[in-house]
Amino acid sequence: MITFLHGRLTSSLPTQAIVDVGGVGYEVFIPLSSYDKLPEPGAAVQILTHLHVREDAQILYGFMTAAERDLFRLLVNHVSGIGPKLALAVLSGMSVSYFKTAVVNSDVASLSKISGLGKKTAERIVLELKDKLGVAAAWEVASGAHAPTPEQEQANEAVLALIALGYKQVDAHKAVREVQQGKTAALTAEDLVRLTLQRLAAGR
Repeated sequence: MITFLHGRLTSSLPTQAIVDVGGVGYEVFIPLSSYDKLPEPGAAVQILTHLHVREDAQILYGFMTAAERDLFRLLVNHVSGIGPKLALAVLSGMSVSYFKTAVVNSDVASLSKISGLGKKTAERIVLELKDKLGVAAAWEVASGAHAPTPEQEQANEAVLALIALGYKQVDAHKAVREVQQGKTAALTAEDLVRLTLQRLAAGR
């Protein structure tokens, strides 16, 4: 499994990028949200990747943030009828945060506006992902006076990553909170995922 590419950005389009890694050019399909975050061609870049294997091809999908990749995997793995191309369309159509808010609020109308999605697919996304995103994204639909703290935002991304790895949402949320409570310093989402995996593996 190829989990990321670190090299030089050779060229980029709104739908794809080519990264030179040690003299080998990798073509990576990307959403618009990641395209906006790419550096200028010729600059160093690290792109998180998801390798999709078909009978006739092995295709790399790339993302500039872990949250984008985690949402892509949730859509592909947990929503029937959504493949990689449509998952990219979702990420190109709205931010990860706005998408989660739309799912929690059952905002089918907003989801239906994404190119290629349609009302029936939007309804299926809400039905199949709402329970997975509900607790993790609950603070994102709170009023402005109760906006998420940086710690909550990192916890949210960590929970989403753990769900993408196959853990139950309730277990992931509980374990991440326990890890956060046991630390005095603020932790990044990556640190939270690593420490939570250690905790879950130890059965604590």
